[in-house]
Amino acid sequence: MTAVDAKIYARAVTGTFARWRVVFVFLTQALFYGLPWLQWDGRQAVLFDLGARRFYLFGLVLWPQDMVYLALLLLISAVGLFLFTALAGRLFCGYACPQTVYSEIFAWIERKVEGDRSARQRLDQAPWSARKLRLKATKHALWLAIAWWTGSTFIGYFAPIRQLAHDLFTLQLGPWQWFWIVFYSLATWGNAGFLRESVCKYMCPYARFQSVMVDRDTLVVAYDKARGEPRGGRSRQADARGLSLGDCVDCNWCVQVCPTGIDIRNGLQYMCIGCGACVDACNGVMKKMHYAPGLIRYASERAMTESVSRTAAIRRLLRPRTAVYGTLLLGLVLAMAGALWLRQPLRMDVIRDRGVLGREVAGGMVENVYRLQFINTSSLPLQVALSADGLRDVVVRAPDGSSGVHVDPLDNKVIAAVARAPGAGAEPGAHRIVIHAVGTAPDGSVVRTDEPASFFIPQ
Repeated sequence: MTAVDAKIYARAVTGTFARWRVVFVFLTQALFYGLPWLQWDGRQAVLFDLGARRFYLFGLVLWPQDMVYLALLLLISAVGLFLFTALAGRLFCGYACPQTVYSEIFAWIERKVEGDRSARQRLDQAPWSARKLRLKATKHALWLAIAWWTGSTFIGYFAPIRQLAHDLFTLQLGPWQWFWIVFYSLATWGNAGFLRESVCKYMCPYARFQSVMVDRDTLVVAYDKARGEPRGGRSRQADARGLSLGDCVDCNWCVQVCPTGIDIRNGLQYMCIGCGACVDACNGVMKKMHYAPGLIRYASERAMTESVSRTAAIRRLLRPRTAVYGTLLLGLVLAMAGALWLRQPLRMDVIRDRGVLGREVAGGMVENVYRLQFINTSSLPLQVALSADGLRDVVVRAPDGSSGVHVDPLDNKVIAAVARAPGAGAEPGAHRIVIHAVGTAPDGSVVRTDEPASFFIPQ
């Protein structure tokens, strides 16, 4: 097995950044596992109901016609990622990426069951025995339990989780629900338990294009080569300067704790996820050697090569690149906030009946048929009154002959509406009309929407 293919046995590490990783593991998983169980107005607060084609986000309900908001959200996420990468490298990868989080959870279970780095190496190299079988079975049983919980929770974002949990325990799930729960459970087990760093190294596209967003002023995990070289082992009492040695004692702890197995002393590499494990490990060694911490630290390339102070390096984070990203991000956030603020709770789509362009009916009237779809995004029912203008005496009626329609809260309704106008004196051909819908809620609030349509008068 080559060094590239060799299994990585990451050593446990303690320190400031290790504690931050634990904090983010708890925060992200509390959010992921807990969010589907929250209720809002008697329904699941966050639910992407693909069957009903509705996305519930607390008080906001999105429909297929609201894809512009999803596009804006994706743009905000992308530009935000660009900004954070330009400021501080791959912090998202190191602390909040699902692959990193679940790899951290699975690695913690592995250490608790099999021991730290050297114990796991000895266990893997040992022949199979009852003890080895017991430890491996225990580890994988715990991994699969976490993976199953994760897969079931993930599906709970797309199907009501309370009903899903009931059907799961009573074995009443449909075939597709079983398939996706098993699929995502196995994906979690495989990615976090076996692939781990391979996902970050070879499968994640972010690792490949991050160099485009990183420059000499970006804060990244860096090794102070001027201070550390030449590296070499020595005792605590030895005079490093007298031995013509730098501060690096070549203990390789920075390599042993790295989840992707790189040597940060060789410079920034695309496999580095910015987790700071090597910083904690090196600071621990520096403390034992009674050296100053920070041989490996978060710093910019300019700070390392030009001896720029930390204060000056932080000031240089505000530069044209980050200013452009920040301005774009602010503009997109304001655009989305404004769009949501101005969003009408009543929407109407008008589609002509293509089978009948226009027909003459009794009384010298011309009749056109339309399909009207009403979407009520509010939590109150609406009584919608219909009217139209653009032609003399044009009127719009529902199938029952009335000029109104009832739309339940958070619902949509489709009706075949009829528009009529006098044919006498009107030019044959298509005429532009505007259909008005005015919705009144039980509390007296009124909303209005207008949609253009074409009205055809035959010759």
